[in-house]
Amino acid sequence: MAVRSIGGREIVVCRTKAGLHALDNICTHAYARLNEGRLRGTRLICPLHGASFDVRDGRALGAPATRALATHAIEIAGDRAQVTVAVADAEPT
Repeated sequence: MAVRSIGGREIVVCRTKAGLHALDNICTHAYARLNEGRLRGTRLICPLHGASFDVRDGRALGAPATRALATHAIEIAGDRAQVTVAVADAEPT
């Protein structure tokens, strides 16, 4: 896994057998940095409480997380990965 700050957001890039995946690096449950956790296949496991996410689509796979992670488009250009960061949804007021 590699972490980069892009557009003011912390993004984790994961390499799996399914390819490269880019997601927000902060757990939707307790705001832990996911790059400090484990990657098992396509499952990204939070180091704090063990919540898990599918790196392919960001969906929450295991409690205590219930909200998905934002995913971002990633493509290979030569020897570099280019990530296009999705615009964050506005929080309801």
